[in-house]
Amino acid sequence: MKLFFPKELQDGERRVSALPDTVARLVQLGAEVVIESGLGTSCHFSDEAYREAGAAIADSRDEALSEADMVLRLGKPPIEEIGRLKEGCLHISFLDPFNESALVDEFAAKNISAFSMEMLPRTTRAQKMDALSSQANIAGYVAVLLAATRLQSVLPMMMTPAGTLKPARVFVIGAGVAGLQAIATAKRLGARVDAFDTRPVVEEQVKSLGAKFVKVDLGDTGETKDGYAKELTEEQQAKQREAMAKVCEQSDIVITTAKLFGRKAPVIIAKDMVERMKPGSVIVDLAVESGGNVEGVVLGEEIEVNGVRIVGLPCLEGHAAVHASQMYASNLFNFVDEFWDKEEKTFKLKLDDEIIAGALVTHGGQVVNEMLKSVRAAAENKA
Repeated sequence: MKLFFPKELQDGERRVSALPDTVARLVQLGAEVVIESGLGTSCHFSDEAYREAGAAIADSRDEALSEADMVLRLGKPPIEEIGRLKEGCLHISFLDPFNESALVDEFAAKNISAFSMEMLPRTTRAQKMDALSSQANIAGYVAVLLAATRLQSVLPMMMTPAGTLKPARVFVIGAGVAGLQAIATAKRLGARVDAFDTRPVVEEQVKSLGAKFVKVDLGDTGETKDGYAKELTEEQQAKQREAMAKVCEQSDIVITTAKLFGRKAPVIIAKDMVERMKPGSVIVDLAVESGGNVEGVVLGEEIEVNGVRIVGLPCLEGHAAVHASQMYASNLFNFVDEFWDKEEKTFKLKLDDEIIAGALVTHGGQVVNEMLKSVRAAAENKA
């Protein structure tokens, strides 16, 4: 079975989908691995390193795409590339399927079995393949470092001959994977950390990292069956914003991580809340690519509002591209390995398996993912 890893085409993307060590592990399984020339350049891996690991190097991207039985990449492909894939090919990457209807339909039309890494179920068995979590981990870490370099004061308490410097106050909103890593990183750097999440169940995790959990009585909240926070009512959001505004006023750094899978991110830091913050403080919005948690945030830019810097840089995990790539490449390998038949040396598409069923978006010329189909049906009925 021939596996092809193309270069990423998104502007500014430094992460890669395969490292030499994961290529070597795939070759050991019996896979024929092909990489596009220059795949690892952004992470300082030469073509020769991949060749030594057992990969063939393709100079022609289109030819390699047309010959591959499986294409593995990080980002979603340009829609025009789908037509170059071999019919029946398997395609694995992030796809953003709820917002990329044309892309999904093209996969179905070309009879490609497309997997979306975002759709992997959050189960114990699938944990080693969970690319969303692995990338969020890096993003939470980077968010704190970016904020720290923009803050005009130090994070830890310092006792000096000139006096004692108070520790910076960091407020993390959302205690998912990214939020918990941000809390841990800020604590390691010596900051005083507060954290908030709509799910009371995460309070213990927040406290275990040394942060204070900000409690707000929102009534009935909770999480979905996949572990995501449920969307709040307008009344709950207003109550939440006022409680958070008081913490934001005292904070030097605010990091927002609230995302709703497949939907626009909720605005939880309104303009008036920003105006109440101290001049010189910093906000990092980790949800900027899906609309942003901060009112007025600008994708790809850093702006100032009344002296408060709002950082809207996308793909923070790309700032630590080597380790982000290492984790994503491992996620891909674990996914392939889970369904690899070592005797026949091929990937077995077990349609009744919960992991396959959760992540498979198109197959046999149709959209087959039940969650995606129900969302589409609801949208059609509403229209």
